[in-house]
Amino acid sequence: MSAYRTYAELMKMPTRYAKKMNKLSNNIFTEPTRPVALKSLKVLNLMSERPKNKNPMNNVDYYPRHVETGLLMKHLRDYGLYRDEHVDFQEEIKRLRILRGKKQWLPHKEWKKMQK
Repeated sequence: MSAYRTYAELMKMPTRYAKKMNKLSNNIFTEPTRPVALKSLKVLNLMSERPKNKNPMNNVDYYPRHVETGLLMKHLRDYGLYRDEHVDFQEEIKRLRILRGKKQWLPHKEWKKMQK
């Protein structure tokens, strides 16, 4: 038998050095540093997992495509398949202002060109 022992054999010995090295090794590799009961080990495994909202496999980080959706709704409104009450209200307010004489029929730049 050789004078040198393997690392695995040394770590199995009940010496103070072996215990400290085992504790350090477990700490580095995120294993429990002391012996743990089976129920507690389940809790440790559960707590060591990534949170569900940080897991890239979940679809939590999904943001809808607002610009494309807005353009689609505008086209659907033009075809009469979607009713946007806010835009309808704005158009009605503009129409009423024009009827009262508060606003020109043409955009401001075109109105100025016609008055020159």
